[in-house]
Amino acid sequence: MAKSTFPVSEARPLIEIPKEIPQIGFLGGNAGGEINDSIRKDYKGNSALQVGKYSNGIVNGSNPLYAVAVQNRLPAGVRVASQRDLEKAMKFGVYDFRGTYEDTGLVLRSDDNPNSYLAGNLMTQVQDRLGKNAKIKGPIMIPLYELELAKDSDSPHGLSFKLKEDAELTLAPMLSGENHGKRFSKTDELSGLPKELGEGNRTLYTRDSGLSRLYLDRFLGLGSYFGDLADSYGNGRVVLVSTAEGGAQEFFAQKMAELGRINDEKIAQMGADYAEAQKIMNRNRPK
Repeated sequence: MAKSTFPVSEARPLIEIPKEIPQIGFLGGNAGGEINDSIRKDYKGNSALQVGKYSNGIVNGSNPLYAVAVQNRLPAGVRVASQRDLEKAMKFGVYDFRGTYEDTGLVLRSDDNPNSYLAGNLMTQVQDRLGKNAKIKGPIMIPLYELELAKDSDSPHGLSFKLKEDAELTLAPMLSGENHGKRFSKTDELSGLPKELGEGNRTLYTRDSGLSRLYLDRFLGLGSYFGDLADSYGNGRVVLVSTAEGGAQEFFAQKMAELGRINDEKIAQMGADYAEAQKIMNRNRPK
């Protein structure tokens, strides 16, 4: 570590340091591998939950059912990333996500196909949550971290989705079927969904009925068209976000070290410039 040139007995940052700094990353490491093993063991007879493959420190594969199973095994302060989280990560240059896909939520439009059984089940829960007299207009986006899995022998996958208490439900008119294939570039900071449609280098995929998965595709398009909730590919990733305490100290220690190095380099350059100027002045002095 570079030696500090700040001549004080105790340096303290002149900014308010947050107690918690959000972190983001792919499901993996020893803990991620153990979570994947647990899911494969607990749902041994369910092919939709056997999609995770641990390789080179990363769990490969994803579908909404699997991501919710991951969520149910995470410690406090950690959750499956929402679309908003992914958009923020790309905006800040933390991750690019090109070449992979990430499931972030479900989009509920009606109790028809695709997934009419699960759609009807969720629609009933949403209606109970909003009130029987409430009229549901347009698609509803449900983040995967707001869901749990329940055993359900009537479901095609042997499981159904259960809304958590006070689950976040977002009206998402942008995901209406009429917007299928439209382009966008900007996203809303609160929802992570497209803010304006018409121009841009990203594509929105939508439909007009049933229950579909919401995911960021490998070309950074936003998909809410795909109805198969069990399908998975090797380039699928489950992304986690964390606000657990302990990261702030390490983060700012690294930043302070970096600032110290930059400061030392600048001072060294100033010294070299001064020495060069002195040489020039000495050469030009009259003898």
